[in-house]
Formats: sequence, C-alpha cells, structure tokens
Amino acid sequence: MKERISFVTHQGKKIMLIDFGDCESKQILILLEAVKQAVSRHAPGSLLTLGDFSGAHLDRAVVSRLKEVMVLDRPYVKRAALVGVDTIPKIYLENMKSFSQRNIPTFKTREAAMDWLVKEE
Repeated sequence: MKERISFVTHQGKKIMLIDFGDCESKQILILLEAVKQAVSRHAPGSLLTLGDFSGAHLDRAVVSRLKEVMVLDRPYVKRAALVGVDTIPKIYLENMKSFSQRNIPTFKTREAAMDWLVKEE
C-alpha cells in the first residue's frame, strides 16, 4: 500500500500524492493507516496533499475512518485537494469536510488540483 503514497514535484513544490484510485473499501482502510503514519513524520503545516479517489469504492466505514484521519493529519497539512470524487455521494464529502473542519476543494484533474495546491495565497 505504501506504493500508493508518493511525492510529485509540481512547479518546484513537492506534493504528497495519495492514490486511492480503483481501491475497494478494505484496501482504503489499510492505506489510511499508512497515510496517517506518513503524514505525521512531517513538520506541522508543511504538507501539500492530493487525494485521488478515481474509481474508488467508499462505504460508511471508510468515510468514518477518512474523517478521523483528516482530523489527525490537519496539523501537518498546509493545503489539501481531492480529485476523482464524482462517484462519491455528495453527502459523504460534505460530512468529511464538516467533521474535519477543513475546506478541501475538489477538482476534475490532478493537474488543476496541483496548480491550486502550489498557488501562493
């Protein structure tokens, strides 16, 4: 599962890419544990993260665990974005954002998400 967590460089900045693509719920739960460990090794407020859910299958257990991990990794993440969420019920997305108290935008493509992530505020 660790191969699904990688770093890509975009416009000179490193982005942690978390590839949930085509994962079943059980795989996502395993991957979320690896994400939690990987994120916590970084300095607070330092990470740019991109979660790609293209073709992923989420159920209530996954959404519940996602919410928990999003709260736990919040101190380490400077900016986060999501792609491939078209098949995820909107109520799940809103629930995750509300519970984690994070505004995480969604994008149609990785490129658009990465452009937003590296943009200076």
